Formats: sequence, structure tokens, C-alpha cells
Amino acid sequence: MSADDDLSLLVVIIDTNPIWWGKKALGEAEQLTLSKCIDAVMVLGNSHLLMNRNNRLAVIASHTQESRFLYPGKGWTAADLFGDGGSSMESNCSGSKDGKYELLTAINDAIAEEIKDLMTKSDMRGQQTETLLVGSLAKALCYINRMSKDIKGNQEMKSRILVIKAAEDSALQYMNFMNVIFAAQKQSVLIDACVLDSDSGLLQQACDITGGIYLKVLHMPSLLQYLLWVFLPDQEQRSQLVLPPPIHVDYRAACFCHRNLIEIGYVCSVCLSIFCNFSPICSTCETAFKISLPPVMKAKKKKLKVAA
Repeated sequence: MSADDDLSLLVVIIDTNPIWWGKKALGEAEQLTLSKCIDAVMVLGNSHLLMNRNNRLAVIASHTQESRFLYPGKGWTAADLFGDGGSSMESNCSGSKDGKYELLTAINDAIAEEIKDLMTKSDMRGQQTETLLVGSLAKALCYINRMSKDIKGNQEMKSRILVIKAAEDSALQYMNFMNVIFAAQKQSVLIDACVLDSDSGLLQQACDITGGIYLKVLHMPSLLQYLLWVFLPDQEQRSQLVLPPPIHVDYRAACFCHRNLIEIGYVCSVCLSIFCNFSPICSTCETAFKISLPPVMKAKKKKLKVAA
């Protein structure tokens, strides 16, 4: 089978942390807003689908309380995603009013409705203010695995994940994050990262391990240009383009005791847990370590001189 018949699946994860986006909305007028970010993602998704008839798309919103599929939603079937849908696809497509392809119109409408429902129903009274990025990545890998089983036997599917990161990293998610990264590496899934604010050490490691591209946006209003230039081409096309050079990766690990990023620590020889302070008993596997103390030198007995 030719390479043109292979499927290419792009899963876009958008950080929709309402606290971070709320602070940005209170800033300068030229700053990027969530609605503009969603519009840029829509253009990227439409461009990806128009590149090849076998390209597939999925969009996930990573919120502080849940991870939700913006597209495909519950009303979409597997036949619709592979282009074989009939009446169900027609019901999802409300019709094009400006000559646009009806499927793209339906996708944009579905994304807009889902993100509106997500943001209006979010309740920030709790203590959870961190983005559930690990849950979104795990959901993306599960979706990729399901799609790989639904394709035809003589087809191949190349998958990649694009993470648009806004809020800061959470050291509490370090272990789960690393598990997701190695699971993506085992499935040969690329993880790309487009960071809008401060650098993310976890995403730097994810991109370096899976072979993806890490990019920090320097000019917020130009987000769409960054997405189309860097993240629209797939892995084969990137070798023919002049892309940003690789960055220095922050490979600091988070300790298991306080979840702080450390450079030097103690590692359990049994379960490989990392601690910032020494402990004679591992809190993860409860292994007791034998502490080798320096040998104690016995004092030599002095011989008493016998008086003559």
C-alpha cells in the first residue's frame, strides 16, 4: 500500500485552565485569549484534514476538573470519522453558509459548542487549580489505540499528539506524566508541545523522548503562524524544512516525598524511587537499607610496667 493511503491522526490537547486564561484576559488587549486560541486550533485542524483525505483529527480540552473531547463528540460514530458515515454525518453537518466543506463546518461548530459548555459549567470553588494534563494525554493514547484497531488490515496509521500548554507544570503529576511518556514511546506516538507561558520541563522530556518538537511561543498574536509552520507538517515532512533548533532539556526529577524538582537526590535500589533526603526505609516499597558504618577501632591495651 502506498504512503498516501496511510492514515495520519493528529490529537490536539488544549490547556483550558480558566485561572490562567482569566489572568491573561485581564492583561493587555493584544494578549492571546482562549477564543483566539480555539480559532487557531480550528484552522490547524482544518488544514490537517485538507492535506490528505486519510487524515484524522481529535481535539481534547484539558481542564482543571476534567478532560473532555471537543471533537469527536458523543454524536459522532466511527463511520463518520473514517468518511463512511451517511445519515449520522448529515445530521451533524448543519450545512455550509459560506461555501466551506460541510464536514469542516460541523467540526468547528462541535468544538465551539463543547468548549462553551465546558467553560460555562466549570466551578472553581474547590482547591483543584492545576490542569489535568496527564489525564488528557492518557485519554489521547487510549483514543489512538482504539482508532488503530478500527482501521483496515492493510492500512497503517501514524499518530502524534500536540499539547498547547498554558498553565505551569504540576510536580504532583510527575510519576503519571513519565508513565504516559513511556507509553507513547512504546506506541511510536510523537508528542509535540507548544508552550504559551513559562517553560515546561515535563513537556521538554516528553518531546525529547518521543522525538517531537518543543516550541515556546514568543509572540502570542502569531500563534496560528507557529502552528501552521512547525506543527502542521508530519514527521516525514519535517526533515525537509528548516525548523527551530532543539533546546536544552531539563531532566530534573521530582522527589517522591515532597514532589519537588531536584538535581541531586537519593534513589532506592529496589524500586528506583527518588528522595531529596536520606531515609533508612523506602516509603514506596518499604525496603530497609543496611547502613554500613565505618569500622570501630578498638583501643589497644597498654601494658603495665612492673616495678623492679
